Amino acid sequence: MAVAGALVSAALTYHLNQRTTRRERQANVFAEALRAIEDYAELPYRIRRRSGTPESRHELTEQISQIQSRIAFHQAWLAIEAPSVADPYQNLVRATKAQAGRQMTQAWNEPATTEDSQVSLGVAYPRDQIDKARGECVGAMHEALGRRRRQPPLVASGATQGAVMSAADGAKP
Repeated sequence: MAVAGALVSAALTYHLNQRTTRRERQANVFAEALRAIEDYAELPYRIRRRSGTPESRHELTEQISQIQSRIAFHQAWLAIEAPSVADPYQNLVRATKAQAGRQMTQAWNEPATTEDSQVSLGVAYPRDQIDKARGECVGAMHEALGRRRRQPPLVASGATQGAVMSAADGAKP
């Protein structure tokens, strides 16, 4: 009887440890998938702050390619390993590429920075579409991990975000 109890206890402990390890691994992959999206959403800022040299253009296009490759990897991984998250992540990718993509085009059309004073843009690019899709995706990720869906954080309005960014950059809001 004691041996059977010990075996059941060991099997249960093993199962729980495996489940915890799997959830931690999945949470890390989810975080990396979101990081790839954030890297893409930051590209308009990187482009806008470019120096204008052929080298900086080449470096930026390489970064864009690498980020897009990471996003594609995560789309495929989620489709295989976490199908309940695949569609919300795909929606996040679409929203990010649409919103940040337009901003990237605008940033490429702006003159390159030539002075330190041009590095601070003063206002944030809008992220309302990205933030909405990210909230839905994070909710799906919580559910896939077996956690309760948290209430989305309050998102500051565009005017408040600009003021925060300006204050952080040293300018008055």
